[in-house]
Amino acid sequence: MKTVGKDRPPLLTIRDLRIEGKSTNGWTRLVDGVDLDLARGEVLGLIGESGAGKSTLGLAAMGFTRDGCRITSGSIGFDGIDLARCGEHVRRDFRGKRIAYVAQSAAASFNPAHKLIDQHCEAPVVKKVMPRAKAEAEAVELYRKMRLPQPEGIGFRYPHQVSGGQLQRAMTAMAMACKPDLIIFDEPTTALDVTTQIEVLASIRDIVEQFGTAAIYISHDLAVVAQMADRIMVLKNGRTVETAETRTMLSAPQEEYTKSLWAVRSLERPRQERGTGARPVMSLKNVDAGYGAAKVLEDVSFDIHCGQTVAVVGESGSGKSTAARVISGILKPSRGEVLFEGRKLPADYLSRSREDLRHVQMIYQMPDTALNPRQSIRDIIGRPVEFYLGLKGREKEQRIRALLEQIELDPAIYMDRRPTELSGGQKQRIGIARALAAEPKFIICDEVTSALDQLVAAGILALLARVQKERDLALMFITHDLATVKAVADEVVVMQHGRVVETGAVETVFANPAHAYTTHLLQSVPEMDPDWLTRRTMSNRAVPA
Repeated sequence: MKTVGKDRPPLLTIRDLRIEGKSTNGWTRLVDGVDLDLARGEVLGLIGESGAGKSTLGLAAMGFTRDGCRITSGSIGFDGIDLARCGEHVRRDFRGKRIAYVAQSAAASFNPAHKLIDQHCEAPVVKKVMPRAKAEAEAVELYRKMRLPQPEGIGFRYPHQVSGGQLQRAMTAMAMACKPDLIIFDEPTTALDVTTQIEVLASIRDIVEQFGTAAIYISHDLAVVAQMADRIMVLKNGRTVETAETRTMLSAPQEEYTKSLWAVRSLERPRQERGTGARPVMSLKNVDAGYGAAKVLEDVSFDIHCGQTVAVVGESGSGKSTAARVISGILKPSRGEVLFEGRKLPADYLSRSREDLRHVQMIYQMPDTALNPRQSIRDIIGRPVEFYLGLKGREKEQRIRALLEQIELDPAIYMDRRPTELSGGQKQRIGIARALAAEPKFIICDEVTSALDQLVAAGILALLARVQKERDLALMFITHDLATVKAVADEVVVMQHGRVVETGAVETVFANPAHAYTTHLLQSVPEMDPDWLTRRTMSNRAVPA
């Protein structure tokens, strides 16, 4: 970990910044008197729970606020210019050219109608930094630095034709297209599996160091921040709790709130063993499935029982989400069958009864794309309440309120908001409430805590555990966070290249993995040690066959 910034003039200087957001009850303070200094070549980590103001502060470093937000006081000095007070034409000239932004969800941020290379070259050409031919040539070199496969050709693919990890690296390369002085990374590895995350983190760190770029790295994953940041700033309710160099912050946090962030991974639920001879709620039997001629799943079988949480893990492209689509009836298998309480379900969800649909619900990975931005939270949760339970009027209203209270969102504040007015963590909780609204027996949790900070994630996992116990729910938990698997799952299914390579009780698999690929996954989990990524990337990168 380098030490920079002490003897260099700051590139970014924020003083007494206050930002408000408009709600149904008036204006709410989102950032409250924050000071920040950032030197060239320095990486500042921003951490804190959902709603702490991390993303709002990161966007403000570009002189930008979301719709419904306003800067009420303070200054944002970037290389001697106050972005809070200069003209919009000045800010627009800086954005993309001297200040760049890497979003949390690359899939939601790229234009699906345009090739990667076209989107990469847009900023340097429009900003008159370089001609198109040079921008394309430099794009290939950046793709190579980001360790993307086939750097000469990958840019000519559309966003849907590359994996999530590759798309996130392509977005980082795009941010570097104009060689900016400052990049804001807003949760860039949140949705990635642990092995892909290592490649992306190493690529980001290398390219930031090579170009001497200043960066703000926003994340709720403390172990990831430890690998990337020179200093860490902790935020809560829009205020700075404490700031310190990374090693100091990790070894000796001063504030109780910071210590609570460090200790949050202590969550653990009692293990639930399957009953002898008990019939599974959900079963996959010898399933093959794919998309067109591309085969994704091959002979996949596993069971999930009442009250149990079965985690399905594996890197991007291993078939986890495809298995979920087969179970939910979105994708028809080419072979095999899906059984619900011992009864074969129709392969196509359109052929399933309303009761079948009610009992198999799904919480999606990306709330940004899963929630209709034009609908209020009342409508989003109310629709399944009315459709599946037949509730209307006062009963429907009471049920919506109860669901919001279950996920710890005040109905008076959030019921009439839209998804665009919520943080990433709040949107994910709405997705959970929508699934619970149908009162199902089986829920597919597809990366349900990927967008949440660790404090909120612990609360959501505890909530799911409580609801699971009360309703004897069966959960299929798709995740790349093996620490979460260890905390909440009863059994684990490890997938690689569309096959199940190992399955068993969590304690058994984690303590004594039988397959080399499982060992590789376990060794790829970031540790709270600033030197871990360096050691890991220097070791053998070969993935077991």
